[in-house]
Parts: sequence; C-alpha cells; structure tokens
Amino acid sequence: MIELPRIKLKEIAKQDDVLVSGHRLCAGCGAGTMARQVTLAAKALGEPFMIVNATGCLEVATTIYPFSAWNAPWLHNAFENASATASGALAAMEAMQRKGLMKEEKVNMIIFGGDGGTYDIGLQSLSGAIERGHDFLYVCYNNGAYMNTGIQRSGGTPQCAITTTSPAGTVIPGKIKWQKPLAEIMAAHDIPTFTASPFYHRDLMQKVQAGLKHDGPAFLLVDSPCNLGQRYAPNISLKTTELAVKSCFFPLYSTYKDEWVLTSESLKIAKNPEKKVPVEEYLKLQGRFKHLFKPEWKGKIKEIQEQVDERWERLLKKAGF
Repeated sequence: MIELPRIKLKEIAKQDDVLVSGHRLCAGCGAGTMARQVTLAAKALGEPFMIVNATGCLEVATTIYPFSAWNAPWLHNAFENASATASGALAAMEAMQRKGLMKEEKVNMIIFGGDGGTYDIGLQSLSGAIERGHDFLYVCYNNGAYMNTGIQRSGGTPQCAITTTSPAGTVIPGKIKWQKPLAEIMAAHDIPTFTASPFYHRDLMQKVQAGLKHDGPAFLLVDSPCNLGQRYAPNISLKTTELAVKSCFFPLYSTYKDEWVLTSESLKIAKNPEKKVPVEEYLKLQGRFKHLFKPEWKGKIKEIQEQVDERWERLLKKAGF
C-alpha cells in the first residue's frame, strides 16, 4: 500500500504560489483552490516539476493570451491528448539527460484534466500512458459537466443532475445514469489511485506527494465544484465538498493493487457510522438538484440515497470494515 507522507502545512504555506493571482476563474470555482493545493504540495517536495493541462476551465481561465497565471513550466494541449503530451515530454527529457543536454534529476510531471477531458475524451490517452508506465501524477478535477463549453453532461455528471443536455422535465429527472466509476477504472490498472476533496486539504496534499513520490503513474480524482454549473452561491463551494464526503457521496480513499484504505473524514465515518449525514443535505445546496424536491421527483432522492449507501457498503468491505 502507498503510505501517505506526513506534511508540514507551515512549510507549504511559506511556498510562493504556483498558480498566482490574476487568473479569471469564477468566484467560488473549486478548480483554483484545488490547483493551488496540488501545486504547493508538489513544490514543497523541493524537486522541479512541469504541468500539462488539458483543455478546460482551468486551462482557459488561467492563460488568456498573452497572459499566464502559472509560475511554473506549463503546457496546454487538446482535450484528448494530455497524457500523450506528458508522455512525450517525459521521453524527451530522458533523451536529453542521456545526451548530457539536461541536468540529470527527477522532474515531477503533473497532468490536470477536467471530467470531460478525463472521464470521456481523454480516457484512451490516459489508459495508454499508464500502460506504458510513464512517471506522472494525473489529477482529474471533477466538476460534474463540460462547464467550459456550456454545462453539458459528462461521464462525471451525477445521476439526476440538470445540465443543458440532460434537462429535467416531466419525462426524465435530469441525467438518467450514475456517473462512471473512474477511480475504480484507474485502480484496475494497478496504479496508486486516490480520491480527494479541497475541503480536506491536508489529506489532498498528502496524496499529491504520495503520487509524485511513486515511481510510475498515479491518479488523483478531486471533487472540484463549479458554482455556475452546479447552481449555488459562490461562498459555499467548500461546504458542498465537505457534505459530499460526509454523506459518502464522494468518499475519500487510497488504493493500490487491491488494497483499499479509507482516509480522513471517510475513515472517521467508517468507525463512527452515526457521523454520516443524509445525501439530501448535499443535494439541497445545489440548484442542479432542485427539481428533485418537487413532488413528482421526490422519490429519486431515496433512490440516490440507496445507491450511495450500496456503494459505500461495497467500499467498506474492500477496506476491511
């Protein structure tokens, strides 16, 4: 099992920001918080690192020409080829080091991709890069839709959530299917796989450092809320991520080679089940689920709760509870 390293938050807090001020992410955007936590944890390791960023909100809003909010080597590519681009950059650096054209040192590679660029469009590229064994940490920030292009549903959109391509009406209650089990798909590649929440920042930063220290590919799935697409006030972004974890809608864990370990708040809930909150508390904060509180769709909340409970019980068994 991958051990989560001890981190010193005071030392991390002293680091100069990698994602600096001046970007144009929306107020309340979870991606900015997530990216700062990831990059500061990486910088605290003291090793050089490079960022490859798939097309998406994080890329668009931080690099509006001719400006950039990134204080680090950063490369943009299309939705579908972030992992292939990172693979090529890593291979190039290895070749340059062999030829004496570059200092021989470990360069930590971080790839950022949203749910559209990871769950869907970029999945083949990511799976291929993992199979080849390239040494990187892939960070998927899941905001639950293609937010950058108009809030269309993605493989990461929760069941019954409203998007512009899965509207709720009298026939369907928003998106019909449950979201794709991306973390489990990545774990099936026998690589270190983590889930994290920006509300539980220490847990997230520990997982970033564990993934970067691992020799080979690692994957981190982060709950990264979008107040515009998920329809809530900007000042409660982190509150939504907290309740996603406390309701077990988005549990926190680490897994590697079929060893599953609950972390942070999810571990506390496993040991003290009374700490688990109803999933309704998470849903009612977001306008994308507002229709579920109308009489005609009220039963869907019960169905979602049953689905969350069933998946939580499966995770508990995997983790030995």
